[in-house]
Amino acid sequence: MRRLLIISAAGLSGLAVPASAEVIQKSDAGFVARVVGEVAATPAEAWKAFVTPAQWWSGAHTFSGAAANLTLDPTANGCFCEKMPVPKDAPAGQKPGSVMHMRVLYAEPYRALRLSGGLGPLQSEAVTGTMTVTFKPVDGPAGKGTRILWEYVVGGYMRYKTDTISAAVDKVLADQLLGLIKQVGPLKPAPVATRADDILPEDVVTSDEPAFTPDPAKDEAAAGESVKAALDRMFRKKEEKPPRR
Repeated sequence: MRRLLIISAAGLSGLAVPASAEVIQKSDAGFVARVVGEVAATPAEAWKAFVTPAQWWSGAHTFSGAAANLTLDPTANGCFCEKMPVPKDAPAGQKPGSVMHMRVLYAEPYRALRLSGGLGPLQSEAVTGTMTVTFKPVDGPAGKGTRILWEYVVGGYMRYKTDTISAAVDKVLADQLLGLIKQVGPLKPAPVATRADDILPEDVVTSDEPAFTPDPAKDEAAAGESVKAALDRMFRKKEEKPPRR
């Protein structure tokens, strides 16, 4: 069963946060978690905030206990890394430690960032985790801003039950999104809250489309499509979009 969490405001001046999180697919092979939120900033501003995780990531979800030790280099092969300070009781000469949380696979500033890596407890498992983050301008009843969408696809062998770990990862990602929204500033919500299952396929950067209802014939035709082409389709003007079915 699909699970949907509508995130409410948490210390954001009483405003409801236009954000949602959901495990949109899961099986014994892995899962897909998607979180989406809207901020009152341009895509460039939202991007610059995102690539500075030390300012918004929760210290509770770090190995060192402090978000200030996090860095993200938004270039191909760049590292989403964490410095591990030398303990106070460490032997003389011990060097600082470090952690690679994820590695950048694709970077198109102000538009899309794709990273690979197992977050948190997934780091110890034989899994592949791919996170795609997109920044899309929005203009509606709530005003102008940016929709930030994270999609985290995890697959492989792990010593966790899918139901348990997928729900935990989904919640952690939702918490980080709230931190980012708080840092940048929330876009005041429209009368109807955005739901994760309202996101259209073109709002997600994938190499084949639709992502979660495979069609062998269509997949074969789309197999050679580049990420750039998928991005161009995602950001085409509203009047160029096909009617929603």
